Amino acid sequence: MISFSNVNKQYGKQLIFVEASWQLNAGEKCGLVGPNGAGKTTLFRMIMNEESPDEGDVTVPKRTSIGYFRQDVEEMAGRPVLDEAIAGSGRAGELHHELDDLQRAMEDPARMDEMDKILERFGEVQEEYEHLGGYTLEAQAREVLAGLGFSESQVDGDVGALSGGWKMRVALARVLLGRPDVLLMDEPTNHLDIESIIWLEQFLKTYPGTLLMTSHDREFMNGIVNKIAEIDGGEIIGYSGNYDFYERERTIRETNQTAAFSRQQAMLAKEQRFIERFKTHAAKAAQVQSRMKALDKIEKLELPKKRTIVKFEFRAPPRSGDQVVVLEGLSKKYGQRVIYKDFSMIVRRGERWAVMGRNGAGKTTLLRMMAGALTPDTGEVRLGASLKMGYFAQQSLDVLNPDLTVEEQLMQDFPHEGVGSMRSLAGAFQFSGDDVDKKIRSLSGGEKSRLAMARMLFDPPNFLVLDEPTNHLDMATKEMLIEKLKDFEGTMVFVSHDRTFLRGLASRVLELGGDSGSAAPLLYPGPYTEYVASLGHEAPGLHV
Repeated sequence: MISFSNVNKQYGKQLIFVEASWQLNAGEKCGLVGPNGAGKTTLFRMIMNEESPDEGDVTVPKRTSIGYFRQDVEEMAGRPVLDEAIAGSGRAGELHHELDDLQRAMEDPARMDEMDKILERFGEVQEEYEHLGGYTLEAQAREVLAGLGFSESQVDGDVGALSGGWKMRVALARVLLGRPDVLLMDEPTNHLDIESIIWLEQFLKTYPGTLLMTSHDREFMNGIVNKIAEIDGGEIIGYSGNYDFYERERTIRETNQTAAFSRQQAMLAKEQRFIERFKTHAAKAAQVQSRMKALDKIEKLELPKKRTIVKFEFRAPPRSGDQVVVLEGLSKKYGQRVIYKDFSMIVRRGERWAVMGRNGAGKTTLLRMMAGALTPDTGEVRLGASLKMGYFAQQSLDVLNPDLTVEEQLMQDFPHEGVGSMRSLAGAFQFSGDDVDKKIRSLSGGEKSRLAMARMLFDPPNFLVLDEPTNHLDMATKEMLIEKLKDFEGTMVFVSHDRTFLRGLASRVLELGGDSGSAAPLLYPGPYTEYVASLGHEAPGLHV
C-alpha cells in the first residue's frame, strides 16, 4: 500500500535516511521504533506529503484516506467537544455541521426571505447525511469519547474549556471517528489513563484499516501490532511480530552481525599479515598484488550500533518507622462532589501501593494529601517516624531553574559530587553528549520529567509518592527505572497508567470508586498481577 523506495533524506549534516526501502501493506498493524531523532516523525510527514525525500520515492495510492494523530494539537474553542470530535468524520462530519448551521438559519426571523432556499438546501444535506449513516455518527462519537474518558457533561461542554491533555484526547477521537484507510499515530497513549489505554487497545485491535504507530508503552504495542519497522542508521528494517518478538530477533541479529564482523576482521588481519610478510619477495609479488586487489573489493562489515543504557547505582535510602503514613477518617469534596468520605488506611514500610481508579476518582487528590500539598476537609494524615518523602508530580517540574543547563542544575543540587558522577546520573536518564548542555527552558515535558526523577532518586527518600512517573519516558528509560525501583528498600505509593510498571512494582492495590464509580475504596492486599487474576479486570470497570 505505502512504499519507500531508495529514499535519502538529510537535515544539514545529519543523515536521516540512506537508500531506505520499506513497504506497509493493507491491513497491517505496524509499530515504528527507533531512538529519538532517528526519523520517525520525518517518516510520518513524508507519508502525509508534508515533506519530500531528497532522493527516492514515497508512494501512497491515490484515494487512500489517511488520519494522522500527532503530538501538536491546533487551538480548539467555540463549539462543544462532541462537535469538535465529529469534525474528523470526513464528509459526514462536514454535513453534520452544515445541518446545525441550517437549523439555526431556519430559526432566525431575520432570514425569513431566504427560507425557501434554506429549506431546499436542508433537504439536500439531510438526504446525503442519512445516506452516509450520519445519524449514527453522534452515537459513535459519544461512544468513542466515553472510551477516552470523557463524562457526559464534558462531551456537551465547550472544547475551549479543556486542558491541553484533554484537547489531545479530542484530537484522538477526531482521527478515530474519521475511519481512514490508514491511521498514523504518534504516541497515542501519552495523555491517557489506563482505562482509556485499554479501551483504545481494543478499538485498534478490531480496526479494519492499516495502522502505523509509535508508542513507549510495551503492553499497548504488544497487544496491537503484528509487524515492527525499526529506523536504524538510515535504514528501515522490518520484523514480523510484536515488540517482544522484535527485541528477541534484534538481539539475535546483533549477535550474528558481531560474529560476522569478528570473522571478517580475523580474515583481514591474516591477509594483511601475508601482504606485509611477502611484499618485498619478488617470487610472491603476483600473489601479494592479487590479495591486495581482493581486499579492496571486499565490502567491509561494521559492528552493529549498540543502544547503551547507562547503568547507575542509586543509594540505599535511610530506614523509616514501620508505619509510614496513617490516613484516618479522611473526607474531601469539591463543591457538591464527594471524593472521599471517612476513608482510612495504613501504609507500612516496604509496601508498594498502586492507586487505581477512573478519572475523577481521587487518585491525585489522595497523593497530594499524603504529600501535604492538599488538606483534607476532615480527618487526619499522620506521617511516621524518620520519614524522608519524595513527591513526584507534573507540578514538581516547576522547581527546575529554566536558566540553568541540565548539568548546572544537577551540580547546583549536589555541589559535593563530581562532574563524572553527575554526568553518569544524567546518562542513566537519557541525557547524553550535548544533551547535558541544554537549557532547562528548552527541554520538552518528557525531558523535564526525566531530570526531576533523576534529582529525586540520586539521594533517595525512604517514601516515594509518584503521580504518573512514566509519562513521556521511552521504553529503555522506563525499564531501567522499574529495575532500580524493584531494588528500592523504601515505601512507595504511586499512580501509573503503564501496565509494565504496575506488574513490575505494585505489591498492593488501592482501587478507588469500583466499577460504579461510587463504591467504597477496595484495599487489595496482594500484587497487581494477583489483583487482575482475582478480580478479572486490569482497571476499575473494565472487564477482560
